[in-house]
Amino acid sequence: MRPPPRPAPVRRQRGVALLLAMIVVALITAAAAAMAWQQERAVAIEGAERARAQSAWILNGALDWARLILREDERAARRGGGAVDSLDEPWAQPLAEARLSSFLAADRDNNADGGPEAFISGAIEDAQSRFNLRGVVDATGQVDAAQLAALVRLVELAGAPADAAARLVDALRGSALGPAASGQAVVALRPTRWRELAWFGIDEATLARLAPYADLLPQPTPVNVNTAPREVLAAVVEGLDLGGAERIVQQRQRQPFRSLAELQSLLPQGQEPNAQRLAVNSQHFHVAGRLRLEQRVLEERSLLLRRDGNVEVLQREKRSFALPAP
Repeated sequence: MRPPPRPAPVRRQRGVALLLAMIVVALITAAAAAMAWQQERAVAIEGAERARAQSAWILNGALDWARLILREDERAARRGGGAVDSLDEPWAQPLAEARLSSFLAADRDNNADGGPEAFISGAIEDAQSRFNLRGVVDATGQVDAAQLAALVRLVELAGAPADAAARLVDALRGSALGPAASGQAVVALRPTRWRELAWFGIDEATLARLAPYADLLPQPTPVNVNTAPREVLAAVVEGLDLGGAERIVQQRQRQPFRSLAELQSLLPQGQEPNAQRLAVNSQHFHVAGRLRLEQRVLEERSLLLRRDGNVEVLQREKRSFALPAP
């Protein structure tokens, strides 16, 4: 006699249980994978944020070091009896890219070979080695004729378009203070950095052509004859050609000018050095820092004002980007 057949509902219940178990295992696997991905992403974000913060701290330290160098340079100049800034001083020597751990090593176990793949470089540049556009147009929109003539000569010497001087003056006048129709003073959008002149229609090619010779500082400044390139000297001193400017450069390489009176013999006949347009020292400096950490690069550029023993940060901007994969 055959046993009675197994009821069909029992087989169906076992199939449903097996299906539910498979679903539970799949859900647990998906949840575990999601948790692992989230944890890995959180670790990556935390590592990137830590690297960004560390890079910012390092560049902050580099900026403070630059401020200390400029402050000590001013004190040394005062002890020496004359304030002179020239290209043979310590502040003018750039720092080539070097491994950061070589600066931080304190003992044998902490050397360059065991340090992180972080490299730092930087430089201090005399902002008054360039022609300052801020002196061409005053706050009321009035144009200084002598400064405009110098700008026209500089545009020609730099090989920029002939109408560049007129366009720059229009941009500066458009951003100056002026009376509104109601008689009240209004302030237009005022550029504070060189690249911001592009807001007023100055093309990038013209700005790039003039960038080695001109700048836009917060206030009018004289040109430092001990640091300015020959094109700037020839533009600022009326009647001085590039040959005469080159003689000034060669003379300062032998011995920096300690006063404008020492410059007199190198100027064209009848020309007197104007203290409003020429100087032998500087107050404004650009500081550039660059930190490369593996494939990430953080660059910082600051404008410093050195005055009466203090070094103040006037402007500061940062740029971060990733290097292309090798």
